[in-house]
Amino acid sequence: MDNAVRELGLRLYDLVRSVRLLRQRRADERPAVPAGMVGMLLHIDQLAGGCHAQELAQRTRLDPSTVSRSVAALVAHNLVQRRPDPTDKRASLLAITPAGRAALAGTHSWYGEVLDRALADWTPGEVEALSVALDRFTRDIDVALGNHDKLEAAR
Repeated sequence: MDNAVRELGLRLYDLVRSVRLLRQRRADERPAVPAGMVGMLLHIDQLAGGCHAQELAQRTRLDPSTVSRSVAALVAHNLVQRRPDPTDKRASLLAITPAGRAALAGTHSWYGEVLDRALADWTPGEVEALSVALDRFTRDIDVALGNHDKLEAAR
């Protein structure tokens, strides 16, 4: 491993720590969406017509039991609702509620404010370059790991 890769590893460690701090601060300041549930709520929101829990488990790469517990917490907080599936009466579709949409908007706003402060001295080109590089990096890590790992241990 050369020094550049070693240095990148150290920066990634710092980034993970910063992301954890960011998530904790958001949960403290905007508790409408429980800690660890923003991603799940985002996935449900992106599936505008609703989705089945199994589909959500596949998209999030989480175990169905983890998704089930997360969905139960989101339902308990009135952020997600279960609706009967019109094509399969035994199943239910998950959909974000108006309260969930408002909580998600507040979460987006909070993250936007923090990122605006953090990136205040960056040029638009630097912000775009970081975004492009992070997108490529996360896709390449996924490929390097074989595209099939569950995220249970990473939570």
